Amino acid sequence: MKKLEIIIKSEKLERVKKALDEFGATGAMITNIMGYGNQKGYKTTYRGSEYIVNLLPKIKVETVVQDDKAEELIKLLTERLASEHIGAGKIFIYDVQDVVRVRTGERGEIAL
Repeated sequence: MKKLEIIIKSEKLERVKKALDEFGATGAMITNIMGYGNQKGYKTTYRGSEYIVNLLPKIKVETVVQDDKAEELIKLLTERLASEHIGAGKIFIYDVQDVVRVRTGERGEIAL
């Protein structure tokens, strides 16, 4: 199994949710986060003073899928989220050793 951490701008959340639904993902966790990458933030002026805002609001969507389905989902997401602008997002991929459904005790892919 693979865990995908999808880091996106907040305005892209509906696209991700729609793609996950179309893909048939069994669930997702969504978290508001802040961070920076190549963008390094932006300058803004507030009451006449200039500030550098370097922690930008982002959304982290986490989902776990079967090994053989991970690349298919990654391809779908990159097609739907592609942008020419810096800061469009990233997908981090982790191996998941096991999963347990608390209610039934089922383990492995059946627990997804």
